[in-house]
Amino acid sequence: MGHGFHEALKAASAHLGATSPNPAVGCTLLDETGKILITAAHHRAGSLHAEALALAQAREQGVLEQARTALVTLEPCNHTGRTPPCSEALAQTAIENIWIGVSDPNPVAGGGAARLRQGGKNVMHLADIPALRPYYHDCVALLAPFNKRIMQGKAWVSVKQAVNVNGSMIPPAGSTTFTDAASLELAHRLRRATDAIVTGIGTVLADQPQLTVRRVPDHEQRGPRFLVICDRQGRLPSAYRDLMVSRGFHVLVSRDVRDVPHILAEHGVNWALVEAGPSLLGEIKRLDLWDDWLTIQQQATGPDRRLLRSKGPTPLHLILGDEITLERETPFYFEGMR
Repeated sequence: MGHGFHEALKAASAHLGATSPNPAVGCTLLDETGKILITAAHHRAGSLHAEALALAQAREQGVLEQARTALVTLEPCNHTGRTPPCSEALAQTAIENIWIGVSDPNPVAGGGAARLRQGGKNVMHLADIPALRPYYHDCVALLAPFNKRIMQGKAWVSVKQAVNVNGSMIPPAGSTTFTDAASLELAHRLRRATDAIVTGIGTVLADQPQLTVRRVPDHEQRGPRFLVICDRQGRLPSAYRDLMVSRGFHVLVSRDVRDVPHILAEHGVNWALVEAGPSLLGEIKRLDLWDDWLTIQQQATGPDRRLLRSKGPTPLHLILGDEITLERETPFYFEGMR
């Protein structure tokens, strides 16, 4: 069972940053011996959900009739939106067992587990099985940004802060960074996985940052990524705004950083990455607006050190894995979720 959830989580994580306003979801189909037949994930809003895609691929490959168990990182939806309900799609198959990572916090889409039980399916939750709780926590982490938007009306905020050996954020003259090549690639992986970038006007005026995904391939056919520039005094040059629009951003300006998580949530953003200077980071810390905080610290010798502080299960863990040291994590459980 664990290996199937591992693959479902891996597949879903690869599409973080492309699915908003929907959550990233993975699904694995197993035969009666526990062998993996198909693993699929939701790619983007408007496309097939993970379960529907897994069923379609199994049908195309002629293995659907062999499927007896479905593992889904999120409770199958039970409503008709841009696509039909996944609970109905599963109910019409010979699949007998449905394992659910976490319940759907969205009151509009919830109820899939009850519908499947009514249809005679055996429905189990990872949270109820102690041996499978690590996979439950990973499913919670995967859903964390979507859950926060749905339950609190705020985007999940990740901070990325790079400091040199002396703890300063100021790069040497003539350079815009002091981190190593692996850390630079990591930064672009984070941009790819998130739905929005947040920065400050000081950073814009000093560096004219590109903020695009370059060192790794970006998601294909994704819509404009949001860029929020915190600018209290209206100093944003129109030329920079136009440049960022041409680079594929939907540019928003906020005069008060407190409003940023709400503004982004209203635009359907699940997960935002903050890349900014000391002033804005200090304000975010003072106002306690962050959900997880990644510090990349230059070392006198050897590779950069990466430390992660998190208030709970974090999607950064799914993106970075063993590349980070968890400095502090306080376990928590989402309201209304198993």
